[in-house]
Amino acid sequence: MPADTSFSETPIDIRTREELIFLLAEAAEIEHNLMCCYLFAAFSMKTEADGLTPEQARIVAGWRRDIISIAVEEMSHLALVANITIAVGGAPHFSRPNFPISAGYHPSGVVVELHPFNKSTLDHFIYLERPEGNDRPDGAAFAQKAQPYDRNMGADKLMPNGQDYATVGHLYRGIRQALESLSARLGESHLFIGDMSLQVGPDLTPLPGLTVVKCLKTALAACDTIVSQGEGADGDNARSHYNRFLGMCEAYHKMEAADPGFAPARPVASNPVMRRGPDRGNLWVDAPEAAAVMDLANAIYNVMLRALSQGFADHDPVRKRAFIDVSIDGMYALTPVAEHLTRLKASTTVPDVTAGMSFATLRDVTPLPHGKAALAFIAERLEELATGIPRALSGELAEGTQKRLSTLARKLRDIHIPEPKKESVMAEPRVTGDPQTTPDSASAASTPNPPSGAAENHGQTPPIERAEGKDVIIEFEAKRCIHARFCVLQQPGVFKANVVGEWIMPDDADCADNLVATAQNCPSGAIQYTRKDGRPQELAPLVNLVQVRENGPNAFRGQLTLNGEPIGYRATLCRCGRSKNKPFCDGAHKEGDDPFQATGEPETGDVTALEVRNGEISINPQKNGPLRLSGNVEILSGTGRTIRKAQALQLCRCGHSGNKPYCDGSHARVGFVSE
Repeated sequence: MPADTSFSETPIDIRTREELIFLLAEAAEIEHNLMCCYLFAAFSMKTEADGLTPEQARIVAGWRRDIISIAVEEMSHLALVANITIAVGGAPHFSRPNFPISAGYHPSGVVVELHPFNKSTLDHFIYLERPEGNDRPDGAAFAQKAQPYDRNMGADKLMPNGQDYATVGHLYRGIRQALESLSARLGESHLFIGDMSLQVGPDLTPLPGLTVVKCLKTALAACDTIVSQGEGADGDNARSHYNRFLGMCEAYHKMEAADPGFAPARPVASNPVMRRGPDRGNLWVDAPEAAAVMDLANAIYNVMLRALSQGFADHDPVRKRAFIDVSIDGMYALTPVAEHLTRLKASTTVPDVTAGMSFATLRDVTPLPHGKAALAFIAERLEELATGIPRALSGELAEGTQKRLSTLARKLRDIHIPEPKKESVMAEPRVTGDPQTTPDSASAASTPNPPSGAAENHGQTPPIERAEGKDVIIEFEAKRCIHARFCVLQQPGVFKANVVGEWIMPDDADCADNLVATAQNCPSGAIQYTRKDGRPQELAPLVNLVQVRENGPNAFRGQLTLNGEPIGYRATLCRCGRSKNKPFCDGAHKEGDDPFQATGEPETGDVTALEVRNGEISINPQKNGPLRLSGNVEILSGTGRTIRKAQALQLCRCGHSGNKPYCDGSHARVGFVSE
């Protein structure tokens, strides 16, 4: 529960649903603006290449990582506000004014501008995230811009109006009180009237703390999450934004004491703008190279913003997931471009200052019409940006950015919404053993393509060993093997352990059917087979499964694709973060003095029956992030208990999530690295 701060906070008076949605829109803009401010500061930070000592560079890199992690949590807050807004019958709000934001738009104490990282900026971040009652002053560069005014218009107005709040926590306590009072007056079922299918939950993106809002309890919990992550309820959250910024501030003073000339950021202009306009403390970026890169960075940000808006407006889970993917994955294209921009001369008239992105926004990001048109529109825009990259960038940065944007466009272009398959009989899941099949489906089956991406063979054991027998061909891919030993225990005549040279002898099986059964019991998919005797090839299971193994990997069963390439019907994928063969498990979870510890019996979640239980499972490992799954899937505990049914999930692969097997965003906090 939030702290009792009624002794110091002026009440925020909300009497109607319209006023609540108005206040939620302001909260959305605050979160959106803070996210941009934090990213701008992070993009400005120096590296060793900019003249920092190795130790300074290490510390500054940690600050940068922490600020980006905080910005990601602001994105989560924006999504939570959107979910609350949808729940009470409104539409999410993603528009905002351009920087610098004029006085009067927010309360007088809330100055929102883009500044590079320095002591004043850090003090400002602490001031914005401070708990109520904290009298810490604002940063020097911001305090001098604050203008006293009162936005309150009185309680007798029909039009919603801006109300004053001292801190971000104060704003959310006002929203919390409004939710409680309106629920009491209107009735909970009459307040929460929105379409839940429009909300974005943790099954679609691993933003920390993100949850679906269904009722008063979940709406209040969402508000509490925002306050706890921001100011820290009662100051007891060491990972709150406020406490993390305080820690940076203390370290900053130590660095400065050791080196009075310490400057952690490049000389980036505050409040850069794309065109000449009224002087509001901004700088017009007119140096040609910087202007072109700034134009590209802002355009990437806006296509991400449009995709985010579309993701919260589409009912179809496949399209919804695709749009959210673009809004999140676009950061991998934006970040290196934005950082490059801070190294470029900004102005033809103002010396010794570099540029930065302005986060200029489109006039309108209202969702597009649903369906193929929206997919085509955003894909087309991504392709336009990819085509225009040579005007702004060159070399590896141009090539990498073009590839990332083109990949996102291609993912949207490739989306098709299949008609649900009607199954006359649905089989129950089996944890091990043969997948269940029917005679009709067997006759139509074909062997999946062999796994792709095998390493080059430099005169050593081939990446995929092939042994052909009279009735069965066995293929073995060593890099996927987790040494479960089903093969050598169930068919020791075929799979001969501890021998030199050929070790797979298909014709030494007691019978072909038993050899096939052993191959299908291989959990990692390292063993694949092809039958030559006219009998059915391996079939995709009628139920797609992911089994969470105690202190071990996730075992997949289904028609699996990895980054768009078929990998068979079986795989074991790393969830400890230690494998040297990611995304596959290599047994590293068992190694060392500190073996991986993670339950195989998570709590049961949403197990609402799926209309279709089979079909393709698309597995897409996110760079430095989770495994992103699309498709019908049922999650089993290690003992075979069904704990979740979903069509889209984010599974932890860094090993640090507090909500295993699901991602909770911890990969950003711990600096997890993996393609």
